[in-house]
Amino acid sequence: MKRRDTVELFRTRLLEVIDRTGLTRSAFAERVGMDRSTLSQLLAEGNDRLPRVETLAGIASTEQVSIDWLVGLSQEGPLGANILKQSVQVEPDAPSPADQRLARWQAEAAGYKIRYVPTTLPDLLKTDRIIAYEYGQFATVDPDQSLEQSHAKLELQRRSESEIEVCNSVQAVEGFARGEGIWRDLGIEARREQLTRMIALCDELYPAFRWFLYDSRNRYSVPLTVFGAKRAVVYVGQMYFVFNSLEHIRHLTKHFDDLIRAAVVQPPAVIDLLQSLLRSLDDAPTAT
Repeated sequence: MKRRDTVELFRTRLLEVIDRTGLTRSAFAERVGMDRSTLSQLLAEGNDRLPRVETLAGIASTEQVSIDWLVGLSQEGPLGANILKQSVQVEPDAPSPADQRLARWQAEAAGYKIRYVPTTLPDLLKTDRIIAYEYGQFATVDPDQSLEQSHAKLELQRRSESEIEVCNSVQAVEGFARGEGIWRDLGIEARREQLTRMIALCDELYPAFRWFLYDSRNRYSVPLTVFGAKRAVVYVGQMYFVFNSLEHIRHLTKHFDDLIRAAVVQPPAVIDLLQSLLRSLDDAPTAT
Protein backbone atom coordinates (compact mmCIF):
# COMPACT_ATOMS: atom_id res chain seq x y z
CA MET A 1 0.00 0.00 0.00
CA LYS A 2 1.33 3.44 -0.94
CA ARG A 3 2.04 5.88 1.86
CA ARG A 4 -0.68 8.24 0.62
CA ASP A 5 -3.22 5.40 0.67
CA THR A 6 -2.11 4.40 4.17
CA VAL A 7 -2.54 7.94 5.46
CA GLU A 8 -5.99 8.25 3.86
CA LEU A 9 -7.13 4.91 5.28
CA PHE A 10 -5.87 5.90 8.71
CA ARG A 11 -7.82 9.16 8.47
CA THR A 12 -10.99 7.25 7.51
CA ARG A 13 -10.62 4.77 10.36
CA LEU A 14 -9.78 7.47 12.88
CA LEU A 15 -12.97 9.31 11.90
CA GLU A 16 -14.86 6.03 12.34
CA VAL A 17 -13.42 5.61 15.85
CA ILE A 18 -14.29 9.19 16.80
CA ASP A 19 -17.81 8.81 15.46
CA ARG A 20 -18.32 5.62 17.45
CA THR A 21 -17.39 7.37 20.72
CA GLY A 22 -19.98 10.10 20.22
CA LEU A 23 -17.47 12.67 21.49
CA THR A 24 -16.51 15.99 20.01
CA ARG A 25 -13.09 16.06 18.40
CA SER A 26 -11.80 18.20 21.26
CA ALA A 27 -13.09 15.74 23.88
CA PHE A 28 -11.71 12.78 21.92
CA ALA A 29 -8.26 14.36 21.71
CA GLU A 30 -8.27 14.88 25.46
CA ARG A 31 -9.34 11.31 26.13
CA VAL A 32 -6.57 9.73 24.10
CA GLY A 33 -3.94 12.17 25.36
CA MET A 34 -3.46 14.08 22.11
CA ASP A 35 -3.22 17.81 21.45
CA ARG A 36 -6.30 19.17 19.71
CA SER A 37 -4.09 20.80 17.09
CA THR A 38 -2.43 17.44 16.36
CA LEU A 39 -5.81 15.78 15.87
CA SER A 40 -6.90 18.56 13.52
CA GLN A 41 -3.75 18.10 11.45
CA LEU A 42 -4.24 14.32 11.23
CA LEU A 43 -7.82 14.77 10.03
CA ALA A 44 -7.03 17.54 7.54
CA GLU A 45 -7.77 16.69 3.90
CA GLY A 46 -4.25 17.46 2.71
CA ASN A 47 -2.44 15.67 5.53
CA ASP A 48 0.33 13.37 4.28
CA ARG A 49 1.77 11.99 7.50
CA LEU A 50 0.93 9.33 10.05
CA PRO A 51 1.01 10.06 13.79
CA ARG A 52 3.82 9.08 16.09
CA VAL A 53 3.85 5.56 17.52
CA GLU A 54 2.95 6.94 20.96
CA THR A 55 -0.16 8.58 19.50
CA LEU A 56 -1.20 5.42 17.66
CA ALA A 57 -0.73 3.40 20.85
CA GLY A 58 -2.83 5.87 22.83
CA ILE A 59 -5.70 5.66 20.35
CA ALA A 60 -5.48 1.87 20.14
CA SER A 61 -5.41 1.20 23.88
CA THR A 62 -8.05 3.78 24.75
CA GLU A 63 -10.52 2.83 22.01
CA GLN A 64 -9.80 -0.92 22.03
CA VAL A 65 -8.70 -1.29 18.41
CA SER A 66 -5.45 -2.60 16.98
CA ILE A 67 -2.71 -0.40 15.58
CA ASP A 68 -2.58 -2.67 12.54
CA TRP A 69 -6.26 -1.97 11.85
CA LEU A 70 -5.76 1.78 12.25
CA VAL A 71 -3.04 1.90 9.59
CA GLY A 72 -4.66 -0.64 7.25
CA LEU A 73 -2.44 -3.65 7.89
CA SER A 74 -5.39 -5.63 9.21
CA GLN A 75 -9.10 -5.77 8.46
CA GLU A 76 -9.88 -6.91 12.00
CA GLY A 77 -11.64 -3.95 13.59
CA PRO A 78 -12.61 -2.98 17.13
CA LEU A 79 -11.48 -5.36 19.87
CA GLY A 80 -9.18 -7.10 17.40
CA ALA A 81 -6.12 -6.31 19.47
CA ASN A 82 -7.39 -8.43 22.35
CA ILE A 83 -6.46 -5.70 24.80
CA LEU A 84 -9.55 -5.73 27.01
CA LYS A 85 -8.58 -5.86 30.64
CA GLN A 86 -10.51 -7.00 33.66
CA SER A 87 -12.95 -4.13 34.13
CA VAL A 88 -12.80 -3.91 37.93
CA GLN A 89 -10.01 -4.87 40.28
CA VAL A 90 -9.84 -4.70 44.08
CA GLU A 91 -6.53 -3.53 45.51
CA PRO A 92 -6.49 -4.47 49.23
CA ASP A 93 -4.03 -3.57 51.96
CA ALA A 94 -4.50 0.19 51.64
CA PRO A 95 -4.67 1.36 55.26
CA SER A 96 -4.48 4.99 54.21
CA PRO A 97 -5.22 6.95 51.02
CA ALA A 98 -1.52 7.88 50.82
CA ASP A 99 -0.23 4.86 48.94
CA GLN A 100 2.68 4.29 46.57
CA ARG A 101 0.27 2.79 44.04
CA LEU A 102 -1.27 6.22 43.53
CA ALA A 103 2.14 7.68 42.70
CA ARG A 104 2.75 4.87 40.20
CA TRP A 105 -0.65 5.30 38.56
CA GLN A 106 -0.08 9.04 38.30
CA ALA A 107 3.30 8.51 36.64
CA GLU A 108 1.70 6.09 34.17
CA ALA A 109 -0.92 8.72 33.33
CA ALA A 110 1.65 11.36 32.36
CA GLY A 111 0.17 13.50 29.61
CA TYR A 112 -3.43 12.78 30.60
CA LYS A 113 -5.70 15.03 32.61
CA ILE A 114 -6.02 13.75 36.18
CA ARG A 115 -9.23 14.36 38.14
CA TYR A 116 -8.95 14.03 41.89
CA VAL A 117 -11.28 14.14 44.90
CA PRO A 118 -9.02 13.84 47.98
CA THR A 119 -9.99 12.41 51.35
CA THR A 120 -8.96 15.67 53.06
CA LEU A 121 -6.71 18.16 51.26
CA PRO A 122 -4.74 17.60 48.02
CA ASP A 123 -1.59 15.68 48.95
CA LEU A 124 0.75 17.69 46.75
CA LEU A 125 -0.27 20.89 48.61
CA LYS A 126 0.32 19.51 52.11
CA THR A 127 3.12 20.58 54.42
CA ASP A 128 5.29 17.96 56.06
CA ARG A 129 3.59 18.70 59.39
CA ILE A 130 0.15 18.01 57.95
CA ILE A 131 1.27 14.73 56.38
CA ALA A 132 2.84 13.61 59.66
CA TYR A 133 -0.32 14.61 61.53
CA GLU A 134 -2.65 12.77 59.15
CA TYR A 135 -0.73 9.59 58.47
CA GLY A 136 1.27 9.28 61.67
CA GLN A 137 -1.76 7.63 63.28
CA PHE A 138 -1.64 4.67 60.88
CA ALA A 139 0.56 1.97 62.40
CA THR A 140 1.19 0.39 58.99
CA VAL A 141 2.00 3.64 57.18
CA ASP A 142 5.55 4.97 57.04
CA PRO A 143 5.30 8.79 57.44
CA ASP A 144 8.64 9.24 55.66
CA GLN A 145 7.33 7.31 52.66
CA SER A 146 4.18 9.45 52.66
CA LEU A 147 6.36 12.55 52.62
CA GLU A 148 8.38 11.22 49.70
CA GLN A 149 5.22 10.46 47.75
CA SER A 150 3.81 13.92 48.37
CA HIS A 151 7.06 15.56 47.25
CA ALA A 152 7.17 13.33 44.16
CA LYS A 153 3.62 14.32 43.18
CA LEU A 154 4.53 17.98 43.50
CA GLU A 155 7.68 17.64 41.41
CA LEU A 156 5.78 15.67 38.77
CA GLN A 157 3.21 18.44 38.58
CA ARG A 158 5.90 21.11 38.33
CA ARG A 159 7.17 19.37 35.20
CA SER A 160 3.72 20.00 33.67
CA GLU A 161 3.38 16.45 32.35
CA SER A 162 -0.27 16.36 33.35
CA GLU A 163 -3.12 18.68 34.12
CA ILE A 164 -4.74 18.08 37.49
CA GLU A 165 -8.24 19.13 38.47
CA VAL A 166 -9.14 18.76 42.15
CA CYS A 167 -12.53 18.98 43.84
CA ASN A 168 -13.13 19.48 47.55
CA SER A 169 -16.13 20.70 49.45
CA VAL A 170 -15.74 24.30 50.54
CA GLN A 171 -16.86 23.20 54.00
CA ALA A 172 -13.88 20.81 54.26
CA VAL A 173 -11.42 23.64 53.58
CA GLU A 174 -13.18 26.01 55.98
CA GLY A 175 -13.35 23.27 58.61
CA PHE A 176 -9.59 22.73 58.30
CA ALA A 177 -8.91 26.42 58.86
CA ARG A 178 -11.11 26.41 61.99
CA GLY A 179 -9.55 23.21 63.32
CA GLU A 180 -12.75 21.16 63.15
CA GLY A 181 -13.28 17.42 62.83
CA ILE A 182 -10.06 15.48 62.39
CA TRP A 183 -8.13 18.76 62.66
CA ARG A 184 -9.27 19.61 66.19
CA ASP A 185 -5.92 18.57 67.73
CA LEU A 186 -3.88 20.44 65.11
CA GLY A 187 -2.38 23.67 66.39
CA ILE A 188 -3.20 27.01 64.85
CA GLU A 189 0.39 27.59 63.71
CA ALA A 190 0.35 24.37 61.69
CA ARG A 191 -2.92 25.47 60.08
CA ARG A 192 -1.47 28.91 59.28
CA GLU A 193 1.56 27.26 57.69
CA GLN A 194 -0.67 24.97 55.62
CA LEU A 195 -2.89 27.79 54.37
CA THR A 196 0.18 29.83 53.43
CA ARG A 197 1.62 26.90 51.48
CA MET A 198 -1.64 26.28 49.65
CA ILE A 199 -1.84 29.93 48.62
CA ALA A 200 1.71 29.85 47.25
CA LEU A 201 1.32 26.56 45.38
CA CYS A 202 -2.10 27.39 43.93
CA ASP A 203 -0.55 30.54 42.51
CA GLU A 204 2.57 28.74 41.24
CA LEU A 205 0.88 25.74 39.65
CA TYR A 206 -2.16 27.39 38.05
CA PRO A 207 -3.46 26.70 35.40
CA ALA A 208 -1.97 23.18 35.18
CA PHE A 209 -3.37 22.60 38.68
CA ARG A 210 -6.96 23.77 39.18
CA TRP A 211 -8.82 23.47 42.47
CA PHE A 212 -12.63 23.63 42.55
CA LEU A 213 -14.73 23.84 45.71
CA TYR A 214 -18.33 22.62 45.77
CA ASP A 215 -21.04 22.96 48.39
CA SER A 216 -21.42 19.68 50.29
CA ARG A 217 -25.02 20.58 51.09
CA ASN A 218 -25.98 19.75 47.50
CA ARG A 219 -23.14 17.52 46.28
CA TYR A 220 -21.25 14.55 47.68
CA SER A 221 -18.31 12.46 46.56
CA VAL A 222 -16.19 9.63 47.87
CA PRO A 223 -12.42 9.99 47.41
CA LEU A 224 -11.51 9.10 43.85
CA THR A 225 -8.97 9.72 41.12
CA VAL A 226 -9.50 9.47 37.38
CA PHE A 227 -6.15 8.94 35.66
CA GLY A 228 -7.17 10.15 32.21
CA ALA A 229 -8.28 7.27 30.03
CA LYS A 230 -5.94 4.85 31.81
CA ARG A 231 -7.97 3.97 34.91
CA ALA A 232 -10.18 5.34 37.66
CA VAL A 233 -9.63 4.55 41.34
CA VAL A 234 -12.10 4.84 44.22
CA TYR A 235 -10.85 4.70 47.81
CA VAL A 236 -13.34 3.09 50.18
CA GLY A 237 -11.09 2.70 53.21
CA GLN A 238 -8.44 -0.02 53.50
CA MET A 239 -8.83 -0.82 49.80
CA TYR A 240 -9.04 0.65 46.32
CA PHE A 241 -11.55 -0.24 43.63
CA VAL A 242 -9.71 0.12 40.32
CA PHE A 243 -11.81 0.55 37.18
CA ASN A 244 -10.19 -0.19 33.83
CA SER A 245 -13.13 -0.22 31.44
CA LEU A 246 -13.86 2.88 29.42
CA GLU A 247 -17.50 2.75 30.46
CA HIS A 248 -16.66 2.94 34.16
CA ILE A 249 -14.08 5.65 33.55
CA ARG A 250 -16.65 7.69 31.63
CA HIS A 251 -19.19 7.45 34.46
CA LEU A 252 -16.68 8.54 37.10
CA THR A 253 -15.44 11.33 34.84
CA LYS A 254 -19.03 12.53 34.44
CA HIS A 255 -19.46 12.47 38.23
CA PHE A 256 -16.34 14.61 38.58
CA ASP A 257 -17.47 17.00 35.87
CA ASP A 258 -20.79 17.39 37.69
CA LEU A 259 -18.85 18.44 40.81
CA ILE A 260 -17.01 21.05 38.75
CA ARG A 261 -20.23 22.41 37.28
CA ALA A 262 -21.62 22.73 40.80
CA ALA A 263 -18.50 24.45 42.19
CA VAL A 264 -19.24 27.56 44.22
CA VAL A 265 -15.57 28.60 44.24
CA GLN A 266 -13.70 28.48 40.92
CA PRO A 267 -9.89 28.04 40.76
CA PRO A 268 -9.01 31.74 40.36
CA ALA A 269 -11.04 32.53 43.49
CA VAL A 270 -9.62 29.76 45.68
CA ILE A 271 -6.61 31.88 46.63
CA ASP A 272 -8.93 34.70 47.77
CA LEU A 273 -10.79 32.25 50.01
CA LEU A 274 -7.56 30.86 51.46
CA GLN A 275 -6.26 34.35 52.13
CA SER A 276 -9.50 35.23 53.90
CA LEU A 277 -9.23 32.11 56.06
CA LEU A 278 -5.59 32.93 56.83
CA ARG A 279 -6.52 36.45 57.89
CA SER A 280 -9.15 35.03 60.24
CA LEU A 281 -6.42 32.93 61.87
CA ASP A 282 -4.05 35.89 62.05
CA ASP A 283 -6.73 37.71 64.02
CA ALA A 284 -7.09 34.77 66.41
CA PRO A 285 -4.89 34.29 69.49
CA THR A 286 -1.99 31.88 69.06
CA ALA A 287 -2.75 28.43 70.45
CA THR A 288 -1.05 25.08 70.45
